Amino acid sequence: MDVVAGVGVSFGAGVGTDVGTGDGIDTGTRYAPMQHRTQGSFEQVLQVLVFIYAVEEINLNPTLLPNVTLGYHIFDSCASEMKALQSTLSIMSQQNEAVPNYRCQSEGALVGFIGDLSSSTTYSMAQLLALYNYPQVNRFLQRIHFKTSSGHDIVFDDKGQVPAKYDILNWAFHSLSVLKVVKVGHLDLTAQPGQQLIINESAITWHVTFKRTPRSVCSESCLPGSRKAPREGKPVCCFYCVPCADGEFSNRTDMENCMQCPEDQWPNAKKDGCNKRVIVFLSYSDTLGVILFTVAIIFSAVTAGVLGIFLRHRDTPIVKANNRDLSYTLLTALILAFLCSLLFIGRPATWTCLIQQAAFGIIFTVAVSCVLAKTITVVIAFNATRPGSRLSRWLGSRVSGSIVLFCTLGEVTICLSWLLTAPPHPGTDIRSETGKMILQCDQGSVTAFYSVIGYMGLLASASFIVAFLARNLPDKFNEAKLITFSMLVFCSVWISFFPAYISTKGKYMVAVEIFAILASSAGLMGCIFIPKCYIILFRQDINTREHLTLHTHL
Repeated sequence: MDVVAGVGVSFGAGVGTDVGTGDGIDTGTRYAPMQHRTQGSFEQVLQVLVFIYAVEEINLNPTLLPNVTLGYHIFDSCASEMKALQSTLSIMSQQNEAVPNYRCQSEGALVGFIGDLSSSTTYSMAQLLALYNYPQVNRFLQRIHFKTSSGHDIVFDDKGQVPAKYDILNWAFHSLSVLKVVKVGHLDLTAQPGQQLIINESAITWHVTFKRTPRSVCSESCLPGSRKAPREGKPVCCFYCVPCADGEFSNRTDMENCMQCPEDQWPNAKKDGCNKRVIVFLSYSDTLGVILFTVAIIFSAVTAGVLGIFLRHRDTPIVKANNRDLSYTLLTALILAFLCSLLFIGRPATWTCLIQQAAFGIIFTVAVSCVLAKTITVVIAFNATRPGSRLSRWLGSRVSGSIVLFCTLGEVTICLSWLLTAPPHPGTDIRSETGKMILQCDQGSVTAFYSVIGYMGLLASASFIVAFLARNLPDKFNEAKLITFSMLVFCSVWISFFPAYISTKGKYMVAVEIFAILASSAGLMGCIFIPKCYIILFRQDINTREHLTLHTHL
């Protein structure tokens, strides 16, 4: 059984090596046809001969690669990247004319390449060979350790690779015809760190045209804050310096890739390091937070005052009309609605994120349910006065209380499902504002969040429709006009809430929701109760049963 290995070398694009294995029998050295140009310099020819000699030494030594015979192909790249690629494909195709993706010989396997002396041609070869997963060594050379005839140790690692060991030579003409080669250092990757690269600069002789040490790259070094980007059609030592993208940094010279800052950090102005992100949330120390907090407290205090007025004048006709228990429940719900907006202010915590939306949804549902019950009470009360009507038995606190309880249970069910399946929790937003970390409550389930608001909107729409249809009923029993206007304000606020909420980020998104809570609560309280408070406090002369009865008959 024969196995073929390939390797590229010297001035050629590559050298293919044939490896033959047998049953302990030395099959001898079998060379593939060697192809090269005769115009090469003496040094290049010498390198080819050294390579051939090395292959023969390995094949003749039974302790190095037992039962394996090496062969090779040599091609001249002529210092041309195109020729190097063509020669590489020829080696892989196993014939002179390259046939990409095909191997035209059935015996053996190509196992490796040795690159050209030129870095540009070798780099082109490496890019092509990477597509075919070809390695400088192979599986036949794994974990091999031997000494050459000159006493040098050669060690192949688990991947079949040899740690680099190179002599650094200085070639200098001391006269027109005398070339002197001097060893000025070495590279040994097996040595201890700090001893791997040794260069004796004093032993280097530069050409007279060099006024200083020549640069090894054709581009200036990329400073921290940037990365190297290859220049198309240029050697690898030529590159552009590209600033790191937003959110990335580089802290060393000539980095090929920028790095990401940790989540709680952001690159500094020079992008050569990271700084802590600015923490952002709607706090009580913000001007916006202070304003919203003050408004919420004032409105809740005013609503509590209205509740006190209704309790003090609970026996007056205007308070008793349309079920005063519903009025007490509605005012209490509005006080809690104003106060629940405070849950949205301050640094998000687990408990505040968990209850803020559920509390808001349930409290508002109670309030809207009370309004719906009030509206239905208006309709029932008017129709109950007609001769022969049996609706009078539906008047009273039991029916209205059942409406509020039934409607509220629907919202409670939605909130419990939300909290049990995908509860809200503290989260961070590092993308909305550059260099900032926004602390906010992650809703957990956007569908559940909009379901809470949608259910509340459904009740508000029903209240508006019923109140609108009952707006012209006699004034003795009628709150329909006030409820119609209050529901119009309520629905307008929450309809405008959705686009505003979606288009804002961070603390302003939270502020939009607080504003919607305060505005809609104030609309309910102001439209329904302020006119009644005016009559109770300043028009006691019309807060009588006789006046209401007379006004009704008119």
